[in-house]
Amino acid sequence: MSLITPDFGLFFWMTVVFLVVLFIMWRYGFPAIIKMENERTDFINESLRKAHEANERLAHIQEEGESILQEAREKQTLILKEAAATRDAIVAKAQEKAREEGARLLSDAKAEIEQEKKAAIADIRKQVATLSVEIAEKVLRQNLSSDKAQMDLIERMLDEVSSNQ
Repeated sequence: MSLITPDFGLFFWMTVVFLVVLFIMWRYGFPAIIKMENERTDFINESLRKAHEANERLAHIQEEGESILQEAREKQTLILKEAAATRDAIVAKAQEKAREEGARLLSDAKAEIEQEKKAAIADIRKQVATLSVEIAEKVLRQNLSSDKAQMDLIERMLDEVSSNQ
């Protein structure tokens, strides 16, 4: 018996065993192996499909996030512009109100000064008139202390009145 050239009986039984094992494998082993391979392939394909969908969703979410950020930036810019406009309007209104109040206070002060000026002038005139009357009274008393001076004054006045008419 040689290993290189087997005997016909050995060859026959080896072929029978091989065919039985091949039949068992073909009937029970290969379908299970093919089924597991198909399940594994389906699982891998499904995982790849889900990964692709997840990537698409992530890209979509990123796009939405960018658009939301852009919209938020635009709203922020708009709000800042509105706030600046409102601030400017408030400042302008406050300045205008301050100008009006300043003009009113200046007008009131001028009116008060004018009233005080008129009151002072009236008081000065009154004092001047009083002093003039007092001085005239003193001068007349001094000049008219005698009867002769009184008579001369009366005659002079009468002459002036008659010459004016």
